[in-house]
Amino acid sequence: MAGCYTGKILHVNLSSGELRTKTPPDDFYRKYGGGSAMGMYYILNGMPAGVDALAPENVLTLFAGLAAGIPISGQSRLCANAKSPLTGGCGDSQAGGFFPAKLKAAGFDGIVIRGKSLRPVYLSIDNGQAELRDASGLWGKTTAESEDAIRADLGGAKAEVLQIGPAGEKLVRYACLINMCNRANGRTGMGAVMGSKNLKAVAVRGNQRLSAANPREISRLAALGKVNLEEIADVKGLSLNGTADIVPWQNSVGTLPTRNYNESQFEGAQEIAGETMTDTLLKERDTCFACIVRCKRVVETEFAGQKVLPRYGGPEYETIATFGSYCGVADLPAICLANQICNEYGVDTISCGATVAFAMECYENGLLTKEDTGGLELRFGNAGAMVRLVEMIAKREGLGDLLAEGSVRAAARIGRGSADYLIAVKGNEAPAHMPQTKKSLSIIYAVNPFGADHQSSEHDPMYEPDSSPLYLERMASLGLTEPLPMRELNEEKVKFTYLGQLFYSGLDTFGLCQFVWGPAWQMFGSEDTVAMLRAATGWDLTLAEYMRVGERRLNMLRAFNAREGIDRRADVLPAKFYRPLQGTGPAAGVALDPAEIERLLDRYYELAGWDANGVPGREKLASLGLEWIK
Repeated sequence: MAGCYTGKILHVNLSSGELRTKTPPDDFYRKYGGGSAMGMYYILNGMPAGVDALAPENVLTLFAGLAAGIPISGQSRLCANAKSPLTGGCGDSQAGGFFPAKLKAAGFDGIVIRGKSLRPVYLSIDNGQAELRDASGLWGKTTAESEDAIRADLGGAKAEVLQIGPAGEKLVRYACLINMCNRANGRTGMGAVMGSKNLKAVAVRGNQRLSAANPREISRLAALGKVNLEEIADVKGLSLNGTADIVPWQNSVGTLPTRNYNESQFEGAQEIAGETMTDTLLKERDTCFACIVRCKRVVETEFAGQKVLPRYGGPEYETIATFGSYCGVADLPAICLANQICNEYGVDTISCGATVAFAMECYENGLLTKEDTGGLELRFGNAGAMVRLVEMIAKREGLGDLLAEGSVRAAARIGRGSADYLIAVKGNEAPAHMPQTKKSLSIIYAVNPFGADHQSSEHDPMYEPDSSPLYLERMASLGLTEPLPMRELNEEKVKFTYLGQLFYSGLDTFGLCQFVWGPAWQMFGSEDTVAMLRAATGWDLTLAEYMRVGERRLNMLRAFNAREGIDRRADVLPAKFYRPLQGTGPAAGVALDPAEIERLLDRYYELAGWDANGVPGREKLASLGLEWIK
């Protein structure tokens, strides 16, 4: 075994209480890489088709990245997978922090969780020893309360705790997993799956030292990272102002979703920008294990008499957009409070903010009334109503109980044309990058196995003729040498989409941070990514093999969906994306062309080697060593 991983996977059966350790061979790690590909291996092998996502038979997997714990930036990542209660297809979500590296130090590369406990429990792992402990007293507690109680229960030890909040217990369909009280496996409802199993948390302690096969090469790359952090403007901005550094740029080019995706520029953009947060509310810049970028925000403020505490971190770009411009809210403290509520209760900020914006548009058009909202004047721009509705969702109170089901299910209940206001794909609410203007995202939002996602491919501005020479040089390493304007959509842009998706799929498989490792703007490029993995493992890994592992993961996700009856019929964008954008600015009047999207979906499926329904066939699966998938 390479020194960078333990070679041990913990299998937990909550129904029987059985805990077993398994040790796969080295070639298993090389084939699946870790992360979500490894998780999907156990899900596809251990769960029959058609299982309800909230049933005990659903399999939940938690896998750290292959290089987690190695002393270099961007390696401490955790991927959670299960059948999604939000989409009905594959669920997939990543998070950073210190938990992933500590899981490896505690003796395991991943955890496979089956069944359902009769009573609330939490899983404790201490230097290779695992046990299930009573969590009845933790049920109903917020994330900070639970983290403190678990550490006290473990004798005051500095355990890293991955947990659900009350939203996961109440099966909010986009509930998330939280570690450090502010790092979220946010998307696709993995917190609801964990809650359905009566599993409150996983606490890890350990001091196992992990080593790279080539420490000198890791040190060389780490030194290069320090240089690149200062010299690559996008990385430097990320470090100084967090992911919200891009708010002004997004707004200037007309790709900042505003008032539930009806407009693409927000008049209050500067008031909610990352630089504004840095200048007014920032308490400190936090980081993940061994990372020098320090992009995580820690804020302190208050809104309407409610304090926003540093322990719950601060909002990312997506959070600022979904609770801000989506809802027409230009009040940064209100957005920070909404973010805190989500981290306290364990709720995905993207789906939550987008669902609130959907409800606001319903209210503006008379489909929801004050009687429905419990007296809230749920209009765009009402910061207090936005914050209150977030709390109602987290607690499943009043209208929040319906909205906790996700916007698609809510629209089905509300009826009366409310589906026209949806921005979801496969039931997953769209993030804050607009496919009407970043045209390649129209393809990736449609084909991505777990719905609209902004971190499943590279974005168009990195592949324009006037992009940074460094970015274009890096993109060329993937075979992309004909850059196009951001708003152009053709077969070359589909190629860009597909190859970028394979690279990003590799990142989520090997468990690497997309803000550090990537094909264009990141601190390290594609060749550096492969060099680091070679140094960590000692394998003779190539970029081609790396891309192959990413392709394997993508096909496993699509194969899972096909097994659940999800194919091209679900690769559909919301009707709103085909209507001209309102407002002013460079994207006013812009809309996608449905005929063009359908034609380019055909091209994408051809590139991927799938059939006309977007399903990988037996021959395709066999070519990737996945002939075992039934």
